[in-house]
Amino acid sequence: MLMRIGDAARAGGDLPNAVGVYRRAAEMAPTDPAPLIAAGDVLLQMGEVNEAIVSYHAALVRPGDTHGAQVGLAKAFLKTGKPELALAPISTALEESPGDPKLLLLLGVTRDLAGQHGEAQAYYRDGLTRAPGDPALTVNLALSLTLSGDYPNAIAVLQPLAMGPTGSPQEQQTLALIYGLSGNPEQAARLNGRYLNPTEVQTNLAYYQTLRQLSPEARSRAILSGGTWSRG
Repeated sequence: MLMRIGDAARAGGDLPNAVGVYRRAAEMAPTDPAPLIAAGDVLLQMGEVNEAIVSYHAALVRPGDTHGAQVGLAKAFLKTGKPELALAPISTALEESPGDPKLLLLLGVTRDLAGQHGEAQAYYRDGLTRAPGDPALTVNLALSLTLSGDYPNAIAVLQPLAMGPTGSPQEQQTLALIYGLSGNPEQAARLNGRYLNPTEVQTNLAYYQTLRQLSPEARSRAILSGGTWSRG
């Protein structure tokens, strides 16, 4: 009953109350990891990364299915900017669910954050063979190719998704970013103009030009820190 109440609170956007209910459920069911995993997921959604890590670790010492705790822990570590810490929980989760596209996505992110873009792209492509057309994998592959300086293939990967019937504003803005970095401000401006006013378009174009002038390492850090990157 408490888990259902917590789920309803979360669905309604009352995240602090959802956390409280899940924690109460964890007290009433001291051997069940599910309430602690749910609390960790909501805490992560709230941006309370350290508290989420504590909740996931507490779930892992309980018997039962802790797969969600491993996945959540990996996501939390990625949010802290410490990809090396995410590898252990991802590896454990992969043993339980080999070839899971969501885990391959997380592995790709760990490699991109470590500057190993070729390995990251291999994971994203592997994930796409298992989940063709997956938006998160597609966007991350395009961004990873961008970090490698391979703009033509980055555009080729993302354009069908971004400009297709289900393409989102965020995907189209990501495509605009790639066009801007590739030295095609006209296409970038056209895509930006779908959602932004002329002043905002010019601001974005100036930002793309600034990124182009950075060193590859600084450019990668700026792109990786942006909100377009999917971390599961």
